[in-house]
Amino acid sequence: ENFGISVGMKLLGLQISGGQGRLSERLGRRLLRFLLWNVLGLPLLGLIFADDQGRRALHDRLSGLSLVKAEPGRRTSRRRYTESWALAVLGIVTVTTVTAALFTKVDIRAFLTGAPKTGQIWAAILTPDWSVFLKGFRYLITTIFTAFLATAFAIVLAAPLSFLAARNLTHGIIGRIVYTVIRAVMSIIRSIEPIIWGIIFIVWVKVGAFPGVLALFVHSVADLTKLYSERLESIDPGPVEAIRATGANQLQVILYGIVPQIINPYLSFTIYRWDINVRMATVIGLIGVPVIGQLLYQYTLLYKFHMVGMMMLLILATVWAMDYMSARLRARLK
Repeated sequence: ENFGISVGMKLLGLQISGGQGRLSERLGRRLLRFLLWNVLGLPLLGLIFADDQGRRALHDRLSGLSLVKAEPGRRTSRRRYTESWALAVLGIVTVTTVTAALFTKVDIRAFLTGAPKTGQIWAAILTPDWSVFLKGFRYLITTIFTAFLATAFAIVLAAPLSFLAARNLTHGIIGRIVYTVIRAVMSIIRSIEPIIWGIIFIVWVKVGAFPGVLALFVHSVADLTKLYSERLESIDPGPVEAIRATGANQLQVILYGIVPQIINPYLSFTIYRWDINVRMATVIGLIGVPVIGQLLYQYTLLYKFHMVGMMMLLILATVWAMDYMSARLRARLK
């Protein structure tokens, strides 16, 4: 019933019918069939050959299934197969959600009743201290330039790597090996947080903004390579084949068949990554990089939430401005 009509059933013109009834009854019959097959199994195989003196066989009555004449054009088993998978997915999602809530100790009551305890913190954050504006602004400029340099350097490396990491552009054994190696390396790099890269580069070079640039650069290369290559894998092959049919070489195919399809998405991904790097630059301030995140962390440790509010206001203004410019640029590129 769950896996469709077999070849033998088609030849005999039969199909398995699970009967009708309410949803609870159908679910109960499915559960019973699951237990009969997976739990009892071998001891009940003899029931398949049992004869119940003219009445429905015992295994038919237990499973709720029976062989009936197949109706032409009716695909009952396919519908039940789909319905079974839908119910299975629903059950898995429900069980997973409940399990996750138990593991994470979700406390809805505390969430709904504990908000007033944060009132003093919110009052301080929403009344920022403007005396630290200039200091915060200087650190913000460093943050923006750190993110900009990391993104600019990453483009230079990620753009060519993306062509080697696209499945549809890598052919042959060597191409597949290169594709697999690049994808694996980029996945490993992406899995290491920028703050860890920052610690490594502080030891490698020196304390300052440069380790922050390198940390964001490494992470950006891995992220942009993935985004760029996935866009390459979804290009329309028609223009590429048309240009190749004219006798164009590989470079001409890339320049005239691929680049026009990816230039706008690449720009969009790059701006988005720059936005991410601005926000990530605030995090690497925790390890001594002179960006606005360093001030944010210091003021938080000192419980100076009025100054924290000023830093958050500067970050908010920067992210909003970048979102606005990104949206305007994408609109012009369309």
